[in-house]
Amino acid sequence: MIHHAISDTFSALVDVHEPTVQLGTGYIFTEGPLWHPVEQTLIFSDMPGDVRRKYTPNAGVSEILRPTNKANGMTYDADLNLLICEHSTSSVVRVRRDGTRETLCSHFEGRELNSPNDIVVGRDGSIYFTDPTYGRMEGFGVARPVEQSFQGVYRIGPNHRPGDEPQLVVPREMFGQPNGLCFSPCEKWMWVNDTDQVNIRMFDVAPDGTLINGRVFAGGIQDDDLPGVPDGMKADHEGNVYVTAPGGVWVYSFHAELIGKITCPEMVANMHWGGLDWSTLFLCASTSLYSLRTRTKGRAEPFMSAQSGAALAHNPQGISNMQNNLEVLETLDFRIDPARTAMIIQDMQNDVMIDGGAFAHTGSPDHARSQNVVANTRRLADHVRSRGGMIIHVWMVLEPGAPYLCQHAPLQQGLKENNALVRGTWGVQPAAGLEPQPGDLIVEKMSMSAWETSRLDAYLRHGGRDTIINTGSWTNMSVEHTARTGADKGYHMILPEDCCCTMNDDWHHAAINYGMSNVATVTRSDAVIAAMG
Repeated sequence: MIHHAISDTFSALVDVHEPTVQLGTGYIFTEGPLWHPVEQTLIFSDMPGDVRRKYTPNAGVSEILRPTNKANGMTYDADLNLLICEHSTSSVVRVRRDGTRETLCSHFEGRELNSPNDIVVGRDGSIYFTDPTYGRMEGFGVARPVEQSFQGVYRIGPNHRPGDEPQLVVPREMFGQPNGLCFSPCEKWMWVNDTDQVNIRMFDVAPDGTLINGRVFAGGIQDDDLPGVPDGMKADHEGNVYVTAPGGVWVYSFHAELIGKITCPEMVANMHWGGLDWSTLFLCASTSLYSLRTRTKGRAEPFMSAQSGAALAHNPQGISNMQNNLEVLETLDFRIDPARTAMIIQDMQNDVMIDGGAFAHTGSPDHARSQNVVANTRRLADHVRSRGGMIIHVWMVLEPGAPYLCQHAPLQQGLKENNALVRGTWGVQPAAGLEPQPGDLIVEKMSMSAWETSRLDAYLRHGGRDTIINTGSWTNMSVEHTARTGADKGYHMILPEDCCCTMNDDWHHAAINYGMSNVATVTRSDAVIAAMG
């Protein structure tokens, strides 16, 4: 086991064997990870290096800003403006999407704040942030005397004017060094941790925005044998609390039970959920950035909502398509009945996606590898079989010479010209690892979609299946056409995007983010597995 389950409930959140993957390294001290719902990228801070970097899946990490005023925690508001805690300036700053910079606050009672550290936004637009003194220490900020006599937690209200002072929302002497903070999913409660006191407090959120009835939620978050302290903190969509701690991240239930520990090779400072389905946990850990696939997803924050007018302006099709789909995921919560479900494995044949195949020149083998599509699909299919789901292999099969195959479109012309997918050849066979197993069904077709020239619909109707897990190659052609027709026929189409591949990332993401988000539930294989139990 990589991770440590203390309670049986932990396995519903994290697979104890799931690897923690290093995405980038060589930094000084990473912090403030933040996922962009439209661009599908992650930004993060390197305070001592005074650098902001961006991680792009399949492209790696790049530098995007230097200097950053020793920026630490970051989040977006509902309009996708960037909110930043700056150590060097003792300020909370908003950078609008057009690049305009505004200082929201920098003083309290006429004196400079200590150094805003971590930040979160509520549904009403209120911004909460912590204000320890770390940014006035050498390295993490600019060494200088403190002006405040305490370390507080503050709120910037929805009607706040840039430059006005924030609202102190906790008693002045309550915290040693307040650090990470997060709302509960319903926003009735808030958790704030204290690095010096090695604990987490839970508060009721009062109508005026103050934090009341503070009580210790968890204490003793320390281990002399392992590096790590309470620092960054997040809640998932069910109200479990994740806090950086010795050895990685400790996970508490809503009822304050320590249920498990996520292990990371380096000391973790902060975390953030992201990915297409918000189920990948990104970890900023000392000199590196890591990711971990989870079986849950983060608390729904305002910037994830489809109702953001500015987000629509930023990308009028992409944000609405993607976020409408995320709202479907929230509603369904990934509960899938295996007895009513079939998984389609379409066109995953040698000529389509394997080196040496008829269409290898398109780049499809490289994209299949980058998606890890064979392993992901095999793992998902094994789980569907184990739960009683139906597996249907859909193959394009042509007779030698492709007689009577219409030549009215480039796709059909390419099949004939490349002598592809001919019965009895190596090219028509399934990719190694995706061979049919006992009990699986095989459907042959002569069309891009799985429906028109096959008996797929008959198998599904006779088998009582109304939910389809749609996997295959190519995402932007066979998979998308099958999803659209399936939705028209009344099937619930579920699309695990890591079980699909095509020629390159651009075509793949175009199909995922634009073509299918309004006809299918776009997710990933781990979420489907968790939903089936």
